[in-house]
Amino acid sequence: MAEAGTVTSRGFEALAELQKGVEAEAEELKPKLDELGRAYATGGRKEATARVWIRLGNGQFTVNGKPMAEYFRRPTLQMIVNQPFAVIGRLGDFDVYCTVSGGGLSGQAGAVRHGIARALVNFDPTLRPILKQHGFLTRDARMVERKKYGRRKARRRFQFSKR
Repeated sequence: MAEAGTVTSRGFEALAELQKGVEAEAEELKPKLDELGRAYATGGRKEATARVWIRLGNGQFTVNGKPMAEYFRRPTLQMIVNQPFAVIGRLGDFDVYCTVSGGGLSGQAGAVRHGIARALVNFDPTLRPILKQHGFLTRDARMVERKKYGRRKARRRFQFSKR
């Protein structure tokens, strides 16, 4: 039996394992930035895919070479895109550059929001819990239901005629 104050060989092994776990955890919490200080991530929603780069700046937001307010003209879409920044309380602190393709405007706005949230986690890993809590890191898996044969659309039937 080991006395208090003495360390056994098993104690050293346990300590080494604990230290490895702490180092791995610290490595996970490092920001993933490129040489220009930008964080990159991709986002998806319906058929749309967004590639997003963010960096500290004065709030410039460019989507496919246009200002965000010009690309997403509806206030609802602008609100959707800015939700991750609003949740963390840093609206206007980041410059965002993104390219988005596929789908319609609603799907593209959702894809940009997903990409921004993931890029924010790459920029500052401590933001992960709050963004996860609000559901911004989960890709919305809902897709358009396929059309079935014998139907006009996915569920809509052809008009019934008695005579």
